[in-house]
Amino acid sequence: MSNLEKYISKSVQSVPPSGIRKFFDIVSEMKDALSLGVGEPDFVTPWNICEMGIYSIEEGHTHYTSNFGLLELRKEISKYLKDRFDLDYPNYREQILVTVGASEAIDIALRSIIDPGDEVLIPEPCFVSYKPCVIFAGGVPVEIETKPENDFKLRAEDILPKISSRTKAIILSYPNNPTGAIMTKEDLKEIVDILKDKEIIVMSDEIYAELTYEGSHISIANFSEMKERTIVINGFSKAFAMTGWRLGFIAANEVFIKAMAKIHQYIIMSAPTFSQYAAIEALRNGLSEVEKMRDEYNRRRRYMVSRFNKMGLECFEPKGAFYVFPSIKSTGLSSEEFAERLLYEQKVAVVPGTAFGRSGEGFIRCSYAYSIETIKQALDRIEKFILNLKTQGVFQQTHENNVVVEK
Repeated sequence: MSNLEKYISKSVQSVPPSGIRKFFDIVSEMKDALSLGVGEPDFVTPWNICEMGIYSIEEGHTHYTSNFGLLELRKEISKYLKDRFDLDYPNYREQILVTVGASEAIDIALRSIIDPGDEVLIPEPCFVSYKPCVIFAGGVPVEIETKPENDFKLRAEDILPKISSRTKAIILSYPNNPTGAIMTKEDLKEIVDILKDKEIIVMSDEIYAELTYEGSHISIANFSEMKERTIVINGFSKAFAMTGWRLGFIAANEVFIKAMAKIHQYIIMSAPTFSQYAAIEALRNGLSEVEKMRDEYNRRRRYMVSRFNKMGLECFEPKGAFYVFPSIKSTGLSSEEFAERLLYEQKVAVVPGTAFGRSGEGFIRCSYAYSIETIKQALDRIEKFILNLKTQGVFQQTHENNVVVEK
């Protein structure tokens, strides 16, 4: 048989498969397994939103929309951004683009600005798609490590050494997946002071903006110095429990939107029509359901952080999204080893921190977008796993200078 791999693009060959999927392919065939791995709300899309999608089909709205999306939806998005986050995009005809989920938005945003060899700064740990999308666009990802002692926030002093003459953009993702970190107005001001005089574009992924548990979400686009050079990405999947509807949106300067729309119209044409009608209903009458879901996530968040800390896995308190990112360094196992052993020994799936970049080593990601019953059962099994490690003498303790020694 001929070697067909030689025909595959080198950039595609260079990117490994998602580190998240590996464990869940196993879980899907493992009896009685529990998963804390998938970043998908366990809530069903609120019925009024579903009903509007169904009604739109019954009314015969089964054709393409404008490449940019339904004008009525773009108007609602503009109003939503202003009312909820004080982000002002009044020219919704040219400043808002509706996409097939935030995933497409990330892809076309990067492709619209990157030329071969351009560098993109990516704070890590980060969402698994950023680096591959930069590579597929011909760019070069430049990692910036964020640290637990800084609550996984991006610091100004960490950015400066990474900026070069080839730096084209920086990706901000707050609330963050996988850490749950947020950035306050004061935190962002430090970043703005660095970037405002540099010709660097910001792609701000704010898909978890509604899932902020302390204070209000702040965007770097709220700063007048940065708004023109910021591409804001958001969507309906997480906050509105609409993952399967595949609907996101981009808010940005008209110049950026025009460029992204050019890619979008050639590869997609338009986002699903019935999903767009459902999204109009979500924005008009779905925010009370978002608040109920956020309250429940908050309850689960507090419970999960408490349980991990009690069992000896130090856990930073996330202030947003629906993930915790506990340290497993005290076990002496790598992230991959911990996740594999936990899966086979206790039938619980978590995501190794290394799926989100090299700085994720020593951590695991656990989602609390599951019922409290599932979370309790899974944590009971994890606690049993930890106790077994201690009994086996494997459990270790982290000392100064990150040197790990056995007890």
